[in-house]
Amino acid sequence: MARSSGDADILREIRRVVRLEAKTLSALERSVDKNFVSAARLIRGCKGTVLLTGVGKSGLIAQKIAATMASTGTPALYLDATEAMHGGLGLVRKGDLILAIGKSGESDELNALLPRVRAIGAKLIALTANPASTLAKAASVVLFTPVEAEACPHNLAPTCSTTAALAAGDALAVALMTLRGFQRESFALNHPGGRLGKRLTLKVADVMRGGEDNPVVRAGVSAQAMLLEMTRQRAGALSVVDRKGRLVGLVTDYDVRRCLEKGLDIRKLKVERVMNPSPTTVRPALLAARAVEIMENRKNPFNVLPVTDARGRAVGMIQIHDLRARGL
Repeated sequence: MARSSGDADILREIRRVVRLEAKTLSALERSVDKNFVSAARLIRGCKGTVLLTGVGKSGLIAQKIAATMASTGTPALYLDATEAMHGGLGLVRKGDLILAIGKSGESDELNALLPRVRAIGAKLIALTANPASTLAKAASVVLFTPVEAEACPHNLAPTCSTTAALAAGDALAVALMTLRGFQRESFALNHPGGRLGKRLTLKVADVMRGGEDNPVVRAGVSAQAMLLEMTRQRAGALSVVDRKGRLVGLVTDYDVRRCLEKGLDIRKLKVERVMNPSPTTVRPALLAARAVEIMENRKNPFNVLPVTDARGRAVGMIQIHDLRARGL
């Protein structure tokens, strides 16, 4: 019967695994050579599709790298090595490039593909810990990922080897981004959904309160009228504008509290006495994520920002809770 492990034993084992995988990555860094440059240029020049394949855990790593490449500007798909021998090879065309991942480079399912791939006319890059393997000998370029041992206590379960393969694949994908001049705007086109997509695509104009929902008040009104409008709008802030709609100030809950703390009778004041005459503003075309940074990266963070156009007119208002509700 296996002995029960205490917390200290569990922590010791977790740290051992992390230490071994970090050691593997250090060895991988030292082993990176011109073959990685050749692989990146070969992939960059591929006129067809980059197909990543592998068996078992290597296959899962291949899927992840294919997804990363596809999302960062390199057309890539995952090719199931086992299914390939039962019709999946129909994906492969002359001019395609196969990036095959295998620690030993001797998997029967993977190596069975090699003569078929060559017959079709696709090129092969091998990513392996065994540069003398069948897989490596069949490849145009070999990416060596040295692995001294797996972190598994029996040196069986793929751990260090899959970490090395994943890191090598990520490094290739990022190098290809540089080669392609892949920019934030390109990334946004490939990631329209989720929080990441929102951060890269949503503009202030998409999230601001505009039109009839834009909380504004004319300069010259009484502070009492201002308070009534602030309550009606349920905005917690008002932009103060002149007759042409140009922003001349901002009133927030904080400004009202400041007047009360000074002992002023707010009922007798004009809005100009309460407002901040020089508020920070943003434009409608600014990324909403950047607006969040402006609001939060201060000693005293903002909760609201008025939105102005090129003529200085108050065209909207953004509030931090609205931005957070949109996942920003």
